[in-house]
Amino acid sequence: MSILSGLGARVYGLFNDNKGPWGPTGGDGNEPPSDNGPGGPWGEPPKRGRRTAAPPAGNVASFEDFLRRSKARFGDGGGGFPGKPDRSIIMWAVLALILLWLLFTTMHRVAPEERGVVTRFGRYSHTLGPGISLTLPSPVDRVRKIDVENIRAIDLGTTGTETLMLTGDQNIVDIAYSVRWNIRDPELYLFELAQPDETIRQVGESAMRAVVSGYSLNDTIGEGRGDIETRVQEVMQSVLNRYRAGVRIQGIAIKQADPPQAVNDAFKEVSAAQQEAQSYINQANAYSLQLRQKAQGEATAFDKVYEQYRLSPVVTRRRMYYETMERVLANVDKTIVETPGVTPYLPLPQVQKSAPRGPAQ
Repeated sequence: MSILSGLGARVYGLFNDNKGPWGPTGGDGNEPPSDNGPGGPWGEPPKRGRRTAAPPAGNVASFEDFLRRSKARFGDGGGGFPGKPDRSIIMWAVLALILLWLLFTTMHRVAPEERGVVTRFGRYSHTLGPGISLTLPSPVDRVRKIDVENIRAIDLGTTGTETLMLTGDQNIVDIAYSVRWNIRDPELYLFELAQPDETIRQVGESAMRAVVSGYSLNDTIGEGRGDIETRVQEVMQSVLNRYRAGVRIQGIAIKQADPPQAVNDAFKEVSAAQQEAQSYINQANAYSLQLRQKAQGEATAFDKVYEQYRLSPVVTRRRMYYETMERVLANVDKTIVETPGVTPYLPLPQVQKSAPRGPAQ
């Protein structure tokens, strides 16, 4: 009886289209093979045993729905990787990334105070001016923006031995100063010097030493500061132009110019004495100028009187006599005595002093 049932199962498997590699399957062919099927994948005879009953029709339909939902969830093919996105979405995302890359690497906005230095494969190509400019996409062209209007400053002489310098009269002075500069040619500034900031520092120190060596100590710490600053600026600009540094020196400012610390107090006392002496000299010159102007005014007045005297000598002589007596007798006590036998002594000053004064106007 079991032999007949086995043969029937084999015949059924031959005429059934929904069999898989492991024998007959139900529904869409995704069911596992049965232990009691007609044969294994290598054609071995089926196992002997009790035959299981077929599942109900409702369970088969629910299992097929489950498989269909799984295929829709993990892809149409059923054999792809879970969560595989649509190819059209990937294509549009890649296209958007390419457009953004082209936009940000080919279009450049340069501010009015900036210049854009363009390098093509690492070699200098050209310089972009202010505005919107286009270049080849990166990494073919690269743009580096440089601020050419910003005034940079380097402080020198604040620390270290660079503060002590030898003057022209064999004295030592302690100088602290700053160098103000900006970028003139950005392509030269970027590619001609390996360390442009350090180069400017060293050129400023050497130029200051060279200029100070031609001035005395008094000029360096006194009135010669302005000339030293101008001369250092000219020397630095000349040297940096020969180096093709691409910078412009805007100015030099000496912040401190003092003798060495050991003799600084003595130099301050000497400087204070010199300033006091100069103050006395200025006062004397002012008094001399005042007297000179007064004498010139009196000489001019005498010349005018002499012109009148030449025109009328008698009248002018009498007028001069009256004016002179008026000035002399203005502050002298006076006693008037008339001819004998007419009026006795009359003390006019005592009478004026004893006379009551009227109310103040």
